[in-house]
Amino acid sequence: MGQAEQYHKKFCREAFDENGVISGFEAVYEDNFNFAYDVVDEIARMEPDRRAMVWCNEAGEERTFTFGEMSRYSSKAANLFTRYGVKKGDRVMLVLKRHYQFWYAILGLHKIGAIAVPATHLLTKKDLLYRFNAAGISAIVSTAEGEFAGHVEDAAASYDGLKARFLARGEREGWISFDRELEKCPDTFDRLDFKASELMLLYFTSGTTGYPKMVCHNHLYPLAHIVTAKHWHNVQPDGLHLTVSETGWAKSVWGKIYGQWFMAAGIFVYDFDKFIPSHLLERIQKYKVTTFCAPPTIYRFLIKEGLEHYDLSCLKYVTTAGEALNPEVFRKFQEYTGLMIMEAFGQTETTALTANYVGSHTKVGSLGKASPMYDLDVVDEEGNPVPNGEVGELVVRTRGSKQLGMFVGYYEGPEKTEEVWKNGVYHTLDTVWRDDDGFFWYVGRMDDVIKASGYRIGPFEIESVLMELPYILECGVTGAPDPVRGVVVKASIVLTKGTEPSDALVKEIQNYVKQQTAPYKYPRIVEFVDELPKTISGKIRRVELRKNLPGVQQEQE
Repeated sequence: MGQAEQYHKKFCREAFDENGVISGFEAVYEDNFNFAYDVVDEIARMEPDRRAMVWCNEAGEERTFTFGEMSRYSSKAANLFTRYGVKKGDRVMLVLKRHYQFWYAILGLHKIGAIAVPATHLLTKKDLLYRFNAAGISAIVSTAEGEFAGHVEDAAASYDGLKARFLARGEREGWISFDRELEKCPDTFDRLDFKASELMLLYFTSGTTGYPKMVCHNHLYPLAHIVTAKHWHNVQPDGLHLTVSETGWAKSVWGKIYGQWFMAAGIFVYDFDKFIPSHLLERIQKYKVTTFCAPPTIYRFLIKEGLEHYDLSCLKYVTTAGEALNPEVFRKFQEYTGLMIMEAFGQTETTALTANYVGSHTKVGSLGKASPMYDLDVVDEEGNPVPNGEVGELVVRTRGSKQLGMFVGYYEGPEKTEEVWKNGVYHTLDTVWRDDDGFFWYVGRMDDVIKASGYRIGPFEIESVLMELPYILECGVTGAPDPVRGVVVKASIVLTKGTEPSDALVKEIQNYVKQQTAPYKYPRIVEFVDELPKTISGKIRRVELRKNLPGVQQEQE
């Protein structure tokens, strides 16, 4: 076993229960800890030829990167940024899809102490202008693919704060060629002196209502992802891990860099624009991916594609997060592969708050148990703990100090931070219930819980039942106003190809829900739609579903 395979142990002390499941975790670090220097560069020093990443794209290009290469190219990036005036504390936006240049850039920014601001290429002029002004963006590294660079130029016409614009995978007038100029830079960079408590990352949340907030993390944040990679993803040093996420979202750093490289494991990156289930399955098979993480929606599409047509014996462990997992998806994936999907729950503001950890007994549909890093509780609207089995808000009790993995606060928004984090308690605004064994079960966002006829109904429970029907591709459940009952349950449904809406189908759906769960939970309104309204990160915009849209089928009484 090489030095690098055990290197993560330098940074933590762990405890385990009688079944070998993680039960305690404490980070060990110096005040100047920096992931780029202390993990990537150190692994490169110990084992420069160790595989760090396998990258391929839709065009058929493929590359394998070692830790030695990642160390050198991140130093080149640090020199490039410095040459063009980027300095410590500057906010630099990274819009690089799944290009390998993202890893050069983010590590280079870590080395100079600048704040990386990953973002998606789906942003338009208006989105960009808001983010430029809100965060004070001083430089951007953009993909040359598609129309995004044009949107940046349109936004920059009304914003004079950009001191440098870098373009990757292409050339464009008025832009610095990231790839060409990078090659001219030295591949060493002297370590700068700064504190681990200083800011490192800034993410814009993809809220379903209002403007997105700016979530800040400092240089200690990667340490918390040792738990993510080792005890949830179950990555192995010689394995190859794939998390399906564009680099613009926080899920990307959960599964594409920090924890995995602490473990000296390889990451697999498939650089695509349009998700095609068969293409992803082909690459899992070809490159022999060993551990896999994706949102439940991805699993659902893979199952419908036909898992039996692919050799997935390379897969050893699979996980999910990002939205609640329907039990039907769990059962079907296990039926085809023999693997249990191990679910976790967290937010951009945190790492995994709960998880079904390696070695644990899993309850299908559960979010798992509390992370050893967080003191979790379930409380009522007055902040009082509720008994097991009762629905309440999930909160983190921080005991007067920030716990490892939690955000520092919202950037330049102390009043917004105070709204959710006060008196030593961080409010997730997500509702759950906890069973007697300590497992958490998801109900929904506080704004999404349906209060109908005196009952509190969680939309996810009904969605899980609906997804058991083979002709339902996607669905979203909300409350809808009703002149008699005040609020009734409404289901917005996307049908599979070849299935036609009808009154008989509505009745069949309603009867099925009545039979599978408490009768008062069935959808009195069924709406068939071509697609569900979603945020740019793929989350359902339930505020849109609550509106009365055309095409609604309501039961007649």
